[in-house]
Amino acid sequence: MLIVFSMIFYAWGEPVWVSILCVSALVDYCNGRVIEKHPEGWQAKLALAWSLIFNLGLLFGFKYTGFFVENLNNATGLGLPVPHIRLPIGISFYTFQTISYTIDCYWGKVKPQKSFLKFLMYVSLFPQLVAGPIVRYSVIAEEIEDRKTTINDISEGFSRIILGLGKKVLIANSLSTVVTSLFGDADNKYSAIDSLSVLGTWYGAILVGLWYYFDFSGYSDIAIGLGRIFGFHFDENFKYPFICKTISEFWQRWHISLSSFFRDYVLYIPIFGKRRKYGGLFLVWFLTGLWHGASWNFVFWGLYYGLFIMMEMMIGKKKMKKMPVPVAHIYTKTIIFLGFGIFYFESLPKLCKFFKGLIGLNGNAFCDAYTANIFMGNIFLFIAAIFFSMPVIPKLREMAFKKPGSAYIFQSAGVICNALMLLASSLLLLNNTNNPFLYFRF
Repeated sequence: MLIVFSMIFYAWGEPVWVSILCVSALVDYCNGRVIEKHPEGWQAKLALAWSLIFNLGLLFGFKYTGFFVENLNNATGLGLPVPHIRLPIGISFYTFQTISYTIDCYWGKVKPQKSFLKFLMYVSLFPQLVAGPIVRYSVIAEEIEDRKTTINDISEGFSRIILGLGKKVLIANSLSTVVTSLFGDADNKYSAIDSLSVLGTWYGAILVGLWYYFDFSGYSDIAIGLGRIFGFHFDENFKYPFICKTISEFWQRWHISLSSFFRDYVLYIPIFGKRRKYGGLFLVWFLTGLWHGASWNFVFWGLYYGLFIMMEMMIGKKKMKKMPVPVAHIYTKTIIFLGFGIFYFESLPKLCKFFKGLIGLNGNAFCDAYTANIFMGNIFLFIAAIFFSMPVIPKLREMAFKKPGSAYIFQSAGVICNALMLLASSLLLLNNTNNPFLYFRF
């Protein structure tokens, strides 16, 4: 049943490339069976190599061919035709899932799945298929074989779905409208960055970070909630990342399934000799940036984070912890929101104007009426975004559940809030045409 509806769900957006999903599942199912039969032989090594070649080749062919040819033309002047290949939705997520499965089979961390239908269900499972998180086979291996759904699972699942829907529709979509009025559209086809004030540029960078947080974490909440209803317990993908005090901690809280994937499968590749520690680090962050999109700004974004994480490693965890808390928050939030500016502007000329705008080199005012009007017109949205990006609700829940009476009041208030959030989200989805989907590049 889950396979049928997952296929219908995926084919609704990708009627042709659903075949690639099925082929990818078949290839790594067979690789797992080969590894199972020949765990110590050359056949297992060949199966692992074929998995990497096939999946990474598939990802490169669809996602990076145009980018590669374009840069080759710029470097050599060959003038080769640049192919414009439509990227299958979610290909970066499900190829990483099947790669992690094959590697874990080879390392003996999981037992290969004997049923192709069960493996296909794992790969195609619609809750997390197109927008993540990256769910490793080891996380749900037992639940693939035997799972039960309780009333509590259904209740918690629906609450999580409504929370994610509220994050996406009520906050993220609203923030995207404000960002567009400041920075222009996400494709940089038009931009207001040329005339934006210094404070407007900083304000826009902060809003981009908040927008992406509520969008990405909202989809993860929906996926986790749907999975819970069907008896699957996916790992958390976001843990209030803006409360971090170091950049390393930020990436332990932000898009955890992706950062842990690169940490576990790439960081310790023995190809850098004695310099493996830092060589592996920059390889991880180069690939992390490139994974997000076929554009140089994503590569710069990845290396940008790699540089600061390397600096923190050189300073040491103990010294970083001694940093005064206000200084730590100013340091981390400055680096993080600058990073979101790099992430947003795919056009390098626009990215340069963004950096100039941050320090007033565009020749614009420190603040102007346009920035002030946008800020005041969206001040309640801004306050709400800051408030809900902090773990305030979990703290209130923890305090409320210390006493039976207050726990009952908190749960009753939660039911009412869920109903209102679902109603408001549904009405906005029906009446609002602004519903950006950031995952087409993934």
